[in-house]
Amino acid sequence: LDEILGNRRLMVPYIKCMLDQGKCAPDAKELKEHIREALENGCAKCTDKQKEGTRRVIAHLIKHKNADWQKLKAKYDPEGKYTHKYEKELEE
Repeated sequence: LDEILGNRRLMVPYIKCMLDQGKCAPDAKELKEHIREALENGCAKCTDKQKEGTRRVIAHLIKHKNADWQKLKAKYDPEGKYTHKYEKELEE
């Protein structure tokens, strides 16, 4: 996960996959299939490891790739019902 977050070349295909702008590698496809559910219910069905990974990815996007975060929000949570919680956690 750190390798992907720290390398824009690796990160861009994941973002494009989730935005329906590019092909999806197996890992990216799995993430895309679960992202809406994870946002809506706080990743209730996720393992602890998946929950931690989700928080790390969202935190990275908000802090370092905010334009990509805004695009993902527009697609998966246009009303900001669920993503606001993650943004608020980072402010604290």
